[in-house]
Amino acid sequence: MTQAAPLVALVGNPNAGKSALFNALTGARQKVGNYPGVTVERHSGRIALEDGRPVELVDLPGAYSLDPSSPDERVTRDVVTGRSSFERVPDAMVVVVDAANLDNHLRFALQLIALGRPVVVALNMVDLAERDGLVLDPAVLARELGVPVVPTVAVRKRGLDDLRHQLTAALGAAPPPAPVQDQPDEPLSTLQRRARAIAKAAIVSETPARRWAHWLDAVALHPVVGPLLLVSLLFVMFQAVFTWATVPADMIDAGFKALEGWIASHAPDGFLRSLVTDGLIAGVGAVIVFLPQILILFLFILVLESSGYMVRAAFLMDRLMATVGLSGRAFIPLLSSFACAVPGIMATRTIEDEKDRLTTILIAPLMTCSARWPVYTLIIGAMIPNTPVLPFVRLQGLVMFGLLIIGIAGAYVAALVLRRTVTKGASSGFMMEMPKYQWPRIQDIAIGLWSRALIFLKRAGTIIAATTVVLWLLLSFPKPPEGSGISPVDYSIAGRIGRGIEVVVKPIGFNRDIALALLPAMAAREVAVSAIGTVYAIDNTDGAAGQEALSDRLRGRWSLPTALAFLMWFVFAPQCISTIAVTRRETNGWKWPLFMVGYLFAAAYIMAGITYWLAVAVGL
Repeated sequence: MTQAAPLVALVGNPNAGKSALFNALTGARQKVGNYPGVTVERHSGRIALEDGRPVELVDLPGAYSLDPSSPDERVTRDVVTGRSSFERVPDAMVVVVDAANLDNHLRFALQLIALGRPVVVALNMVDLAERDGLVLDPAVLARELGVPVVPTVAVRKRGLDDLRHQLTAALGAAPPPAPVQDQPDEPLSTLQRRARAIAKAAIVSETPARRWAHWLDAVALHPVVGPLLLVSLLFVMFQAVFTWATVPADMIDAGFKALEGWIASHAPDGFLRSLVTDGLIAGVGAVIVFLPQILILFLFILVLESSGYMVRAAFLMDRLMATVGLSGRAFIPLLSSFACAVPGIMATRTIEDEKDRLTTILIAPLMTCSARWPVYTLIIGAMIPNTPVLPFVRLQGLVMFGLLIIGIAGAYVAALVLRRTVTKGASSGFMMEMPKYQWPRIQDIAIGLWSRALIFLKRAGTIIAATTVVLWLLLSFPKPPEGSGISPVDYSIAGRIGRGIEVVVKPIGFNRDIALALLPAMAAREVAVSAIGTVYAIDNTDGAAGQEALSDRLRGRWSLPTALAFLMWFVFAPQCISTIAVTRRETNGWKWPLFMVGYLFAAAYIMAGITYWLAVAVGL
């Protein structure tokens, strides 16, 4: 009976050049298929050792650790540990690491070496590392790891003979392979510290830029300084939104007022004029005024993403997420939700663990900022004085930041409850390569801001405009009898609906105006502002509209406890219909969207009520 050729597994992180090395070693002698029962591809080929013995080389899917978070990583884990039912136990492993990203790739290499099988490390892409100013000593690396290390450049077929030589020696001294009964379970943080220490010891020379990157990581990922830095960045972001946006917002507001004045002086009083001034300008214009604030928010998010900090923030938040049973991988979708819940929910597709993914989807609406921005800014601008608290710190920005913190705390508590009840399950580990620090490209930032502006204006010109027109019609008809003294809003269809809703929300301090804003706000959060603007424009006899007049009216008609309760409602209330629709699509049914809407409405009602009655109790 012919003895099977030894099996060698080619293992490594994604993007280590593993497939290029496999192709260089096997040439055209390859087979491609799928592992039984999964869609993961199996690549295998034949190579000859120095002594002429044939070896079967299998290219395993890229993985970050032996703690799998995807089907690919599960296949790799099962094969190298001998748990696989469709692959032989490997006689040896070639572990491929990226020389330019050594400290991250050595983390997985240490886990593989700890399995006790013969290992040869291929230090790949050394040419790119040297081009970037990083020179490594393979001998030091081999001494620290306790296994042979061979420098390679797979795409140029450099180092292949040395790799075959070391593999021949490793297989010659290898005992018969056996499954690993107890998988080494060293904490990831310990592995990472060991990997960094080994990588540092192997460095012969490096550029100042790389040293700066290590120093920045030491600060950004520090367990104490890192979170403080992240909170500080978010604090500055919200202060900047209120400070930088004042001038452009005032210019847009003045433009809408001038347009309204021109229409009032040239168009006869009647149905069409009221539609344009009281409906579109008073409603849609009140939302577009907040475009500068939203663009400033996106400016910060785009800079954080393109600089390389966003992934580091996710790693940093992994410590916090782990306390509620979530992987840090959830932080990137949640941070995307700052801009809009819909992109955040769609970004959960990067999360392999279903329980992690579902929990992230259900709490993503709590993180959304920009959709609530017009509501927050309007109420805060009208009811909260913008007095200095500290140098460069004003009260309005501080309140806005407080609302963000409340939203994050609410998401944290919701995740804690969900992970212990309806989405109960084990948390998966979080591993991802750190991108290089880099200066954001102005062109990329400008394109990103331009696209966000177009999306916002399109939203204002479609969903918000259509909803505002429908609300204007419901507010305008039927008209009260001449001389009756009855408010046009109270007499209208919408006013009567609003009075019915007011009965339900009055216990938490809401008035008729808020009741009229809640239903259309389900089309889009920003419609709450346009709805209030339209209501006051129709109720106002002098025809004045715009953000300033709207703010003045709020001060006269809303109490501070009511305003604070309204803000708290929007911290927790579910997002627009599009968010619900995307949640349905991502969860393949109505069960979880309805659950999400139910628990968020309940949280919004309870928290708004608590806020209102506490504010009343302290005499605000």
